[in-house]
Amino acid sequence: MVSKDHKLSVRRQCALLTLTRSSLYYEPKGESAENLRFMGIIDKQFLETPWYGSRQMARYMKRNNHQCGRHRVRRLMRLMRLVPIYQEPNTSKKHPQHKIWPYLLRNLVIDRPNQVWCADITYIPMQRGFLYLVAIMDWHSRKVLSWRLSNSMDAGFCIEALKEALAKHGAPEIFNTDQGSQFTSGDWIDVLIEAKVKISMDGKGAWRDNRMIERLWRSLKYECVYLHAFESGSETKAGIRKWLAYYNGERPHSTHGILTPDEAYDSKTEPMRLAA
Repeated sequence: MVSKDHKLSVRRQCALLTLTRSSLYYEPKGESAENLRFMGIIDKQFLETPWYGSRQMARYMKRNNHQCGRHRVRRLMRLMRLVPIYQEPNTSKKHPQHKIWPYLLRNLVIDRPNQVWCADITYIPMQRGFLYLVAIMDWHSRKVLSWRLSNSMDAGFCIEALKEALAKHGAPEIFNTDQGSQFTSGDWIDVLIEAKVKISMDGKGAWRDNRMIERLWRSLKYECVYLHAFESGSETKAGIRKWLAYYNGERPHSTHGILTPDEAYDSKTEPMRLAA
């Protein structure tokens, strides 16, 4: 006969299992259907006009007969992590108690893989919710080294992606991000310091340095996310994985002529490994 204490223990374990991070990743965010529709419209327009603040975006919505006033536009843009480039060089909200590190890329020639990595977070819409996507990119080759999806903006999913990139590809000389709270958190910084990576953060006037990963987001959304309108988190994850494999391995990047990001990354890292 099973004891009462054993049954209680099993129930507790089951409750803990339902709260694992993997199960939380793909739960849709709790916004109304109308707000999700407005967020999709705003996201697409922002890709075309990244200088739009909430005032200009609200005017755009009104001109196109969308009943979405400025206060709602402002809240949705904050939720989607959309910051106009002319208004604020950083693409996410700073944490007032986190240290801001100096910007190290001014006048730096970036001409080899693993010299500089960068990271960014974007909003990913689904039919009945949305997720956040973080990507770690090698600056020179434009190769996406790792990525993660999450339904929240805490630093955990960013740190998981960072640890995977370091484990697979070694450490870069410099890691550059914006001043968002995910990238200034103690856990994120500790991983970089332990790996002996120099930390760089975008400062005033340096927002243009995010342009290559913004181009990645634009291509990903138009060629994958908007095209397929994924219903669930698992579909979204599978679709993004397939597209990023295509981006890395089959799609030549304009920066490197006919070379794909994989080829541009491997063409210079392989000789370095052999020499070592």
